[in-house]
Amino acid sequence: MAKTMLYIHGNGGSPAEAERFRPLCPGWSVAGVGYCGAYPWTAKPAIEAAFLSALSSGPAAVIANSIGAYYAMCALQGMPVEKALFISPVLDMEELIRGMMLRAGVSEAELMQRREITTASGEVLSWEYLRFARETRLRWDAPTAILYAENDELISRASVERFCSGHSASLTVMPGGEHWFHTDDQLAFLDAWVRGNI
Repeated sequence: MAKTMLYIHGNGGSPAEAERFRPLCPGWSVAGVGYCGAYPWTAKPAIEAAFLSALSSGPAAVIANSIGAYYAMCALQGMPVEKALFISPVLDMEELIRGMMLRAGVSEAELMQRREITTASGEVLSWEYLRFARETRLRWDAPTAILYAENDELISRASVERFCSGHSASLTVMPGGEHWFHTDDQLAFLDAWVRGNI
């Protein structure tokens, strides 16, 4: 039986990023998942199909980065995910959207009236997405390891700790790290963390 590790990228990422994880996951076939759109409901069909295809050959697991973790949980809840490795994960989408609204000076009433607002930084705020985040209660039972950066400017540590306390999840914090792991030191820390959690 083959074991498959699916990589689900973050915003602006690519399935090709899965290449970095191949040498870190001995015994696993690593494949990147390409998904369309910027919402969990548009990403779900591709993620779900890739997982079910992998599952037909044996155990399937997930490595997901940033918003890819949220998409993975939306698409795969209730499925037999062998394990999940989440890097700088978005775990509380409502909190994230409300933080974006605060930074952009957009009220909830304004967003509800206009439905979508593009901020000065180019981010699109969506009333439908905020409603989805509020109304969707995720059931996530897979054993999960989380890598969080101490200086993550996007994801609050409180949201990560809340998730860990309510799920079967372990937490590793990289001192001085950032949301996007990209320096040599950060990538070395990431690689060691992946090896230690496979």
